[in-house]
Amino acid sequence: MNRIEIRQNFHNLIDSIENENILFSFYELLKSRSQSEQGSLWNKLTFQEQEDLIKLADAANDPSNLIDHNEIKKKHTKWL
Repeated sequence: MNRIEIRQNFHNLIDSIENENILFSFYELLKSRSQSEQGSLWNKLTFQEQEDLIKLADAANDPSNLIDHNEIKKKHTKWL
């Protein structure tokens, strides 16, 4: 989707929502996101927290740490 399609779809979505609480939640979310600077959350973290997140991201991207989707489905079928 390009920017124009995203905006059109988003406008259509907003127009279709009748629940005022949901609309207000969307509004607050978008307002806070549009006013925040990129990277501001990262900059609020301590050096140790940043290091821990980098290590977690590296571990998550290591194929040896991945579990096959079918294996997980078999293990948790009673909840699916």
